[in-house]
Amino acid sequence: MTVNRTAPAYVITRAPALPGQPGAPARERCDGPPAPVVRDLRERPGRAPHALLFGPGDVVVVTGLPGGGKSTLMRRAAPGPRIDSQDTRDRWDARLAHRLPYALYRPLVRLAHYAALRRALRGGEGVVVHDCGTQRWVRGWLARAARRRGGALHLVLLDVAPEAALTGQRERGRRVSRYAFGRHRRSVARLLAAVERGELPEGCASAVLLDRAAAAGLRRIAFTGRPGPGTR
Repeated sequence: MTVNRTAPAYVITRAPALPGQPGAPARERCDGPPAPVVRDLRERPGRAPHALLFGPGDVVVVTGLPGGGKSTLMRRAAPGPRIDSQDTRDRWDARLAHRLPYALYRPLVRLAHYAALRRALRGGEGVVVHDCGTQRWVRGWLARAARRRGGALHLVLLDVAPEAALTGQRERGRRVSRYAFGRHRRSVARLLAAVERGELPEGCASAVLLDRAAAAGLRRIAFTGRPGPGTR
C-alpha cells in the first residue's frame, strides 16, 4: 500500500502506478495485481489537480459527511453518468413533500436510488456514485460490479470538518437528525482513519483524499477510453 502526499499527479487510472520506494512492502514489488494506492491531495493550496481521470468501466464512489459537498462536487465535475441519492430524493420531494413527511417515503427513495444504481451498473460506462460512508455492503456490491465490467472501484473521500458539514446542511435547507449525523460522523471517521493508514475497503483499487480547497479546485471527474467486457 502506498500513501502519496507529494506526487503532482493529476490523473488517476484504474491501476495508479508510483515509482518504487525503498522499504516498500514485498507485495508491491511482486508480479500480480497492483497494490491499492492512496493519493492525499489535502493541504496543497494551488497545487491540487483540476481533473481525476479513471479507466473505462470503473466505478467512483464519492463519500463524506452529509453537507460536506459531495453532491455539489458531482454536479460540477462529473458530467457523465452519475447516481446521486440526493437527486433521487429531490424528485420524490417534488411529488410528495407537500403531503407527507420524508420519513414515510424514505424507504421508497432508497429503493429508487438502488434501482437506478443497478441500471447504471448494467451498462459498460464508468459511473460516479454518491455515498455517505455508512453502507459498507454497498461498496462491496460496487466493487463486484466493477470487476464484472472489467473495471475497478475507486474512492474519493471528502475530508470536511463536522462544523463545516453542518453549515452546508443549513445552507441547503436540509438537515439530518443529530442521531443520523452522529452515525455518519463515526462511520466516516473510521473510514478516513483506515485510508490514512493505507487500509482501503475490500475491493477498492485506489482512494483520493480531498479537503475543501482541493474539492473546490476539482473541475472534472471523467473516464478515459471505451468500455469493453473483460478489458483491463
